[in-house]
Amino acid sequence: EVQLQASGGGLVQAGGSLRLSCAASGFTFDDYAIAWFRQAPGKEREGVTCINYSDGSTHYADSVKGRFTISSDNAKNTVYLQMNSLKAEDTAVYYCAADQGLTGWPYYYGMDYWGKGTQVTVSS
Repeated sequence: EVQLQASGGGLVQAGGSLRLSCAASGFTFDDYAIAWFRQAPGKEREGVTCINYSDGSTHYADSVKGRFTISSDNAKNTVYLQMNSLKAEDTAVYYCAADQGLTGWPYYYGMDYWGKGTQVTVSS
């Protein structure tokens, strides 16, 4: 059974940092990319970043480049999202998702599996 478990959300002041984790299990990791999406109230779910397990390549949305960093600990089957210099507009529910063969990124409808979200709230 494929499982993706996101954690690490919370309330932080603008300019602060948070680290999200996505623990994955139930699939062959080298065949997948793990992505982070976010969805703010009234907005469409948007791709934030993803990492391709097979070669370690990463992709970022322009809105988070230079502030967010995605990384993976393959031994723990966990992907991390380090978020620095947070802004109020980063407030959203953050989801991790698995994309077989990196064929769906950056579209939410292209993902194969989803985890439950974790709330990130940035106060200004």
